[in-house]
Amino acid sequence: MVNRDINFSLWLDFIERDYLENEFGKLIEAGVVNGATSNPAIFASAITSSPAYKEQLEALKELSAKEKYEALAIQDIKKAAQLLRPLYNDGNDGFISIEVDPFLCNDTKGTVEEGKRLFKAIGEPNVMIKVPATQAGYEAMTELMSDGISVNATLVFSPKQAKQCFTAMTKGISKCEATGTCRVEGVISVFVSRFDRALDAELEQSGIDPSKTGIYNAAKIYNMIESNDIPNIRALFASTGVKGDNLPANYYIAGLMAAHSVNTAPLATIEAHIQTDDNQEVLPIDDAILNGYFMNLEDNGFKMDDIYKQLLDEGLVAFEEAFKEMLEKLEG
Repeated sequence: MVNRDINFSLWLDFIERDYLENEFGKLIEAGVVNGATSNPAIFASAITSSPAYKEQLEALKELSAKEKYEALAIQDIKKAAQLLRPLYNDGNDGFISIEVDPFLCNDTKGTVEEGKRLFKAIGEPNVMIKVPATQAGYEAMTELMSDGISVNATLVFSPKQAKQCFTAMTKGISKCEATGTCRVEGVISVFVSRFDRALDAELEQSGIDPSKTGIYNAAKIYNMIESNDIPNIRALFASTGVKGDNLPANYYIAGLMAAHSVNTAPLATIEAHIQTDDNQEVLPIDDAILNGYFMNLEDNGFKMDDIYKQLLDEGLVAFEEAFKEMLEKLEG
């Protein structure tokens, strides 16, 4: 559940047209979620598997695959934004995110142009443009936010990436605010569960407790963001679904409950979480504990810089592949 007493937000990491039309509003009204996110993989799954898009696709058959995708995505994001708009107007988040074409991850100009175009086409102020945390992405974040467009920095794995996102966002916010009244916000999406899926088997072989790396890494980044005390930049904990049965379904929500933060989770994870009483703040974790944990990993041969790079590279490729596969299915 959303907890406004500590400014903890819970967003739904899922977009599909039938769900938006029928169930999403109920989650909002019940105070379960106050925002939503999407990504290329989520849209690929929805558009290629749900019959809800069949009629619109028929009307779009003369367009290119990417034009079809954008028409479908813009309609869904606009609908979600309109459902969330009362929360946004009330200062209770109400954001929905849409990601730029993942093949633009190393193209600052292309990212900015597409981000502005999508934001204008959707026509709702509570839309966040998702930008991957690459060198080109940092520059794009500054430019978009300076133009009054809120940004969701995605595919953040390392504290270094998070710091670069934070710096880029503060520059953009300052430029925007210098032009007058400007409501612009940023979230830094720290991916969590992918660390544990990648490392747990090796950690256990080394005698190190599994399923801590993702949470501890996210906690370290959370501490950095909060130490700067910028109200409109927050940590967002992403990739919070559990794979397998060895962990509670809401493990990455309960384990990252924190003031001034966002957790975005799949529907099944949220449904499991609201059946529990796991709403106690567990962050911050002391930096000495976090630093000791990562020093122990390094001492046992786990090179975090290499792991950060591997996970980022894999994440970029996964989004590109999902996007490419979707476009191929839309070609017909």
